[in-house]
Amino acid sequence: MAAPITDLSTADRFWADADRHLVRYAGAGDFTREIIDHAAGSYLFTESGRRILDFTSGQMSAILGHSHPEIVETVRRQIGSLDHLFSGMLSRPVVDLARRLAETLPSPLEKALLLTTGAESNEAAIRMAKLVTGKHEIVSFARSWHGMTQAAANATYSAGRKGYGPTAPGNFAIPAPNAYRPDFLTPEGEPDWKRQLDFGFEMIDAQSVGSLAACIVEPILSSGGIIEPPVGYFAALREKCRERGMLLILDEAQTGLCRTGNWYAFERDGVVPDILTLSKTLGAGLPLAAVITSAEIEQEAHDRGYLFFTTHVADPLVAAVGNTVLDVLTRDRLDERATELGAFLRRGLDDLAARHPVVGDIRGRGLLVGVELVVDRATKRSSDELGALVTRRCLELGLHMNIVQLPGMGGVFRIAPPLTATEDELAEGLGVLDKAIGDASARWS
Repeated sequence: MAAPITDLSTADRFWADADRHLVRYAGAGDFTREIIDHAAGSYLFTESGRRILDFTSGQMSAILGHSHPEIVETVRRQIGSLDHLFSGMLSRPVVDLARRLAETLPSPLEKALLLTTGAESNEAAIRMAKLVTGKHEIVSFARSWHGMTQAAANATYSAGRKGYGPTAPGNFAIPAPNAYRPDFLTPEGEPDWKRQLDFGFEMIDAQSVGSLAACIVEPILSSGGIIEPPVGYFAALREKCRERGMLLILDEAQTGLCRTGNWYAFERDGVVPDILTLSKTLGAGLPLAAVITSAEIEQEAHDRGYLFFTTHVADPLVAAVGNTVLDVLTRDRLDERATELGAFLRRGLDDLAARHPVVGDIRGRGLLVGVELVVDRATKRSSDELGALVTRRCLELGLHMNIVQLPGMGGVFRIAPPLTATEDELAEGLGVLDKAIGDASARWS
């Protein structure tokens, strides 16, 4: 038995215990050296009394802010009556949520499986696609992130592939269309996503053994650096899938439920996926996810003995929370609010870019925005050190920011405040980011 650590201050003892007893799970990253005591709305509060503006909605999930009073009331009420069941039993919150999700979606998406995390929902979706098609090969974007469980991790290319042995056979990546750093150009010098998509599937066809089951992609790649394919891309991708008998799975963990200004990001493109996965935003910070598909696909999966029987499938507590999330999103018209606040945020970021040459690109939609830092706008050369300096300075000044740093790409801030944030809170964050970039740029140069 490990001896307790003594003769330290309360905070020092906390970090000594954390360093001694916690498994580090963020790759090369480390824990933020702040002890979070509580959170409310758009803010986190530390034990030392610091207030930190949260520009990531927790893990891109708390779309209604922290400790939303209606979520708190739902949890208190539901946990006192029905929190968990044998996985073969059903409750009203589960059936209500499945029906209500179907009512927000276009036909033929009407059958829902309620789970816990994004990885689990993607695992279930991929498993369903393989069973229904009778094939096993899966295509996803390079720079994708779909989760850390087996099939989801096999389809994830932005991180976590090295050192864990072989992945399942039949996992392939295609390049994601990045307008700021295009792989293909038209004769006029514009990004040529059509040629890039054709090239990607030429490579897939060359490697496939003829067992292409599905393509799983994010409408906006978040961990990949807030990369949003242009209008027309997903219609063309769907056609590529149809030509090969593949199902199209859209992972809307971060883009679903109003964050982009639409209820679902795919609505912009007029493309309906065969299977849709939701997570993060559906539980507004609690572990709730969903796989939604057509009655036809569900029937075929059922006929073939589809099995995804887990401990917390269809749990009533989080399903009740999901119903409250839909209540608030609908009543408060948070899709419209995301559009309005997104425009306000974008104007502020454009002003910031006019003052700081290190801001190379601003992209995204609604309240999911990326800001890419470079040290030379002409060459788009990046610096990991600059991005780390800005991130650290933001936290010192009371703003939590998340930066994605991938090979071949500058540091990209993922800005995803709650949909309940105010313009004053966004302005506060913009002011802190402005100062942090200025301070870090002066120190870096």
